[in-house]
Amino acid sequence: MSTPEERLAELGFVLPEPLRMPPGAKVPFPWVRIVGSRVLISGHGPTTADGALATPLGKVGKEVTEEQAYMAARLTGLAILGSLKRELGSLSRIACWTRVFGMVNSAPGFTRQPTVINGFTDLIVNVFGPERGAHARSAVGMAELPFRIPVEIEGEVELRPDGE
Repeated sequence: MSTPEERLAELGFVLPEPLRMPPGAKVPFPWVRIVGSRVLISGHGPTTADGALATPLGKVGKEVTEEQAYMAARLTGLAILGSLKRELGSLSRIACWTRVFGMVNSAPGFTRQPTVINGFTDLIVNVFGPERGAHARSAVGMAELPFRIPVEIEGEVELRPDGE
């Protein structure tokens, strides 16, 4: 099987630059934290290739369509993969995805959060394969998300033992 980086290229995806924070915003925490063989991933939102927040912004089911939110979840996945690549050096170090928590900036009455977060899950399974990419997952609606992003995702991966 090809490496995750090779698979991303085959699919036509490019990992984005690090997030360019909006003016006045600071993050006093790491995007990725390695604890033993666990890698904890802080909440990421959708970004463009240059690290800017991707648009459209707003509530899913009002300013953002379900299809646009699905794409935002995919862009969020690419942002997470970019952070992992920068921290780990190679995405091949990932043994498997273990847990994902997807948050959707939902308009009142919008209940299709799992379909939106499928944009992330579909990407990860396509890149890592069904065994390494499968993960436990939650997809919930939120009243608001930072900077009006439509999707925020956090998660956890397990590293391969040294030498594999």
